[in-house]
Amino acid sequence: MSSYIRSLAERARAASHAIAALDPSRRAALLSKMADAVDAGRTDILAANALDMQRANEAGTTGAMLDRLKLDDGRIGGIVQAIREIAALPDPVGQVTRSETHPNGMTVEKVRIPLGLIAMIYEARPNVTADAAALCLRAGNAVLLRGGSEARESNIAIARCLHSALREFDLPIEAVALVEDTAREHVLELLQLTDLVDLAIPRGGERLIRFVAENARVPVIKHYKGVCHLYVDAAADPVAATRLAVDGKLSRPGVCNALETLLVHADIAGKWLPAAMGTLVRGGAEIRGCERTRELFPDAKPATNEDYDTEYLAPIISVRVVDSIDDAIAHIQRHTSDHTEVISTTDQAAADRFVRAIRSSAVMVNASSRFNDGGQLGLGAEIGISTTRLHAYGPMGLESLTIERWVVRGDGQVRHPESAQA
Repeated sequence: MSSYIRSLAERARAASHAIAALDPSRRAALLSKMADAVDAGRTDILAANALDMQRANEAGTTGAMLDRLKLDDGRIGGIVQAIREIAALPDPVGQVTRSETHPNGMTVEKVRIPLGLIAMIYEARPNVTADAAALCLRAGNAVLLRGGSEARESNIAIARCLHSALREFDLPIEAVALVEDTAREHVLELLQLTDLVDLAIPRGGERLIRFVAENARVPVIKHYKGVCHLYVDAAADPVAATRLAVDGKLSRPGVCNALETLLVHADIAGKWLPAAMGTLVRGGAEIRGCERTRELFPDAKPATNEDYDTEYLAPIISVRVVDSIDDAIAHIQRHTSDHTEVISTTDQAAADRFVRAIRSSAVMVNASSRFNDGGQLGLGAEIGISTTRLHAYGPMGLESLTIERWVVRGDGQVRHPESAQA
């Protein structure tokens, strides 16, 4: 007899074949109907989210986790808009990425196909339920969703809206399979289902991602923490550098593409750093700095080595004065989580040096770290930002939820004609 998780995964796996077989225009129409259903279900979704928020407040949840959990009318509108944008994107399934004709007349192609069944394991953010479902379905996959217990009611309410659209299209609702029982042992079992699950994607805190990576037998793409850096070069435009620091740290401190560390070249630090830190403090930031930073801005608290490895997800920023771009690069290489790094400079050679040396999933030249986001980079909603150097690195959109396979078209060609003669 199948367990709860295996039974759910088996049904989701079967549903993946139905989704893969849909005509691209039909998949787009399905997503449009899902957007309508979420829009129409606002009242129920907000009521469910209020229960989750009440329970979180009673449990003492604060800061970034509470912000990620909260839904309001505007955020539901964002979910609806994201689904519509995904529906409007070009369908990657069947896309020919390479084609050549061999001398023997065969045509050899590489063609995109769906991955199959994708398991999403995530915390707090109920919008992931809709975003992941929309992206997976648009790319011809089914999705198995295991959200955190803190967002259980919100996730169920959103999933019901998505299921109503699947029913209207006479498709199995298990194409969006939600694990409603959030017991931890179910996650362990899910991660062992190598015969059913094609890929697991964890999204959440460092503890969750490490747990998934250490216990999974299925393939995993990690969406790890964002220890994002801004390096203010000696040739930086002071006004632009301050703008990048403020937007990167304070526009939304609790997200993975927010800045956590500021590196400032010594040649500009004396003129730029005190005023820029004052601007950040007035915006609500806490500054933790090295000794040279504190000489220039005495209100900064001392920074430790641990600070430079920390994703605060809060209005706190670590600051260090460096003597050269090479020192900045070395610091980033030591402390990076491979998420997003930024350089502020008017020196093209310095910008090129920085881009060549840094291997993170996104490198920004005179642009905010907050642009490392699927929607901002033209992917529609993202399923997450991969920090794993596999087939997908950085924001994962539709193409990242497909793989390429070979298709060979011939008219009877054989490899060894002499051995094929009867």
